[in-house]
Amino acid sequence: MSFFLQNLKKRGHLDKIQMTICNVGSRKLVDKDDYGSQEWQIFAPQLSIYGFDADADVCDGANTELETRQINWTEKHIPLVLSNSVGESTLYVTKNPMCSSLYPPNESYLARFYQLAEVASLDFMVEIETTTLDEFCQSEKIDEIDFLQIDVQGAELNVLEGASHILEKSVLALQIEVWFSDIYINQPLFAEVDQYIRKQGFTFFNLRGGFRHHISSPIVSQSFYGQFLWGDAFYFRDLIRDDRNPNMNNPEKILKLACIADLLDFPDYALELLEYLTLKYGNNPDYNMANSIIDSLAQIPELVEHGLSSLPIVAKLRDYIILPYN
Repeated sequence: MSFFLQNLKKRGHLDKIQMTICNVGSRKLVDKDDYGSQEWQIFAPQLSIYGFDADADVCDGANTELETRQINWTEKHIPLVLSNSVGESTLYVTKNPMCSSLYPPNESYLARFYQLAEVASLDFMVEIETTTLDEFCQSEKIDEIDFLQIDVQGAELNVLEGASHILEKSVLALQIEVWFSDIYINQPLFAEVDQYIRKQGFTFFNLRGGFRHHISSPIVSQSFYGQFLWGDAFYFRDLIRDDRNPNMNNPEKILKLACIADLLDFPDYALELLEYLTLKYGNNPDYNMANSIIDSLAQIPELVEHGLSSLPIVAKLRDYIILPYN
C-alpha cells in the first residue's frame, strides 16, 4: 500500500501527472495483475495502460471486460508478441498457456522440480510474427512509458533489446521477471538481463523470488523453501545522482518516479525523492511537497510520539512548510 500518494492527491500534486504503464505479458491471472483496479487508478483519468499478450483471446476478453466496466482511464490489450526484432519466430505453447515462451521449455530439468512439468512442458509450437516495443510506440505515436513490467517466460532480454529507444527516452522504473536456472533452453539468465538494464542507467533495488523444491526429496528446508529459480526484479532510475540521464532532468520526472516508488512499496526512496524535489524546486508550489511529507509521516504514531519536529528531514524542509499542516 502506498504511503504518500493519497496526501499528494489531496493537495493537487497529481493533477497534472500523466502516467503511462506498459505490461508485456499482461494476462490477468490474479487481482494485482489488473493495474487499473489497483492503486494506479489514483492517476485516472490521466492513466494509460498498454498490455501485450501472445493470446488474442486473452486480449479480446480483457478489452471486452474493460468496456463493460466503463473505466475512466485508457487501457488497451494488444495481441502482439514483443521481441528484439520485427520478423517471425516460434512460440512454444505450454500445457498451461501462461508459461508459453519464445524459448523451448527444458523438460528434463522441469521434471526435477515440484509442479513445474505439469504447467511448463511443451504442448505445441506455432509460428508467429514478432515486433518490438520501439516499433509499436513509433507506430502508435506513444512518446513516453513511465513504468514497464515484463513477464514473458525467459524472453525478457529480447523485449528489452527491442525497447532501447523508449527505455532511454522515458522509462523510470522496471519490474521484470528474471531467471536463475535454465527453465527454458538457451534463455538469458539474471546476470545477462541485469547487466543490460544497468547499462541503460537503472539501479537494482530488490527481488521477489519463486522457489521450487526437488521432486525426489521427501524433505524440504524451512529456511530456503527449495531452489531459487526465478523472481521479479525491481529497478529504478536514480534521478538524484549528478550523471543522471539528461532526458530525465526535470521535476515532473522526479515526481513521477517518487509516485511509482511509493506504489511499488519503496517509501524510503519515494521520501528521498520528494525531499530532493522540494529542496531543489520547492519555490514552485507544484513541487513543494513539504506539507504532504509532514502529513504522511504524521500517520505513524511512533514518529508523532517521538516528535516530528525532531526528525532531520523536517528540519531540512522547515522553510517550505506552510502552516497549518492540514
